[in-house]
Amino acid sequence: MHHAVQTLLDWYDCQGRDLPWRQTRDPYKIWLSEMMLQQTTVPVVIPYYQAFLERWPKIGDLAAAALDDVLAVWQGLGYYARAHHLHRCAGIIQKDYGGMFPADQQALRALPGIGDYTAAALAAIAFNQPATVIDGNIIRVLARWWGLREPLPGLKKHLKPLAGDLTPRERPGDYAQALMDLGAMVCKPRTPLCAQCPIQGFCRGYQNGHAPSLPIRPPRRQKPRRFGAAFWIADSQGRIYLYRRPTKGLLGGMMAFPSSSWEATPLSPRQALSQALLPLDWTPIKGHVRHSFTHFHLELSVFRGACSAAQADALNGGRWVHPRHFAAQPLPTLMRKVAALALKP
Repeated sequence: MHHAVQTLLDWYDCQGRDLPWRQTRDPYKIWLSEMMLQQTTVPVVIPYYQAFLERWPKIGDLAAAALDDVLAVWQGLGYYARAHHLHRCAGIIQKDYGGMFPADQQALRALPGIGDYTAAALAAIAFNQPATVIDGNIIRVLARWWGLREPLPGLKKHLKPLAGDLTPRERPGDYAQALMDLGAMVCKPRTPLCAQCPIQGFCRGYQNGHAPSLPIRPPRRQKPRRFGAAFWIADSQGRIYLYRRPTKGLLGGMMAFPSSSWEATPLSPRQALSQALLPLDWTPIKGHVRHSFTHFHLELSVFRGACSAAQADALNGGRWVHPRHFAAQPLPTLMRKVAALALKP
């Protein structure tokens, strides 16, 4: 074992984060945490993780759950394709593997939502296999450790053999988590705390004075803005029309208020209302809804309209829900912002 690896493991034994998914070797619980941690921070994930396990303590419970229930508990975590993959994968594990995760990385990668990183993390942490785990924190730590100045994204491809050589046969899961913790707690993106680093003496980036600038990233592009409109359609009972978005794409499979297309320039009221589902007496609601996705910022105008019973009957494929029951609906954060604006006194 490389001396730096042992030093890092000793540090992890004393300084590693006490996280709920580290109190188990249950592949289901570890997989759940890894799925939630994709694109989401640890403090945000912890309450969701605990709520999921309280509701569905075993993978068979999750496999038997209704997708809408899973989406409802997931709401607020974002990247809703993960929830779909979670539910679908649980069904496959229960049906094809008798509720037991396969230990083989190739079999793991064949499951919905499990890529190279998650398969390696499961193999190392849950099954104690010397799998090469690489995430953003680990890329940053290794790039600094070895003073690698090749820019991203090409660096990642050349980093994998080096990472594989360092991965120990003993405690590979702890080693992967030690690297993650070092990146999260000490080897931070902009201001690494080199004085606190257990492997400072092995770090070429530190020795060369380049650590804060590694890994080298391409210039960040400014997020574009998109604009659209949402339509708040009420019936005579005060219920609001919701529909399910397509499974693929943004907010996939979530419930939503009807909306216009999202365009690069603001829509005039006439342009927006030309895309409304019904020709109602529409009233613009004062204010806008603003929300940021990974690749763009979105701004929505909101229009309110009341429909007759006949018009309500003409809207097929959705559901009518009173606002007091919105909490039980799988509404993404964007749509909850729409509701908050529409319900504002």
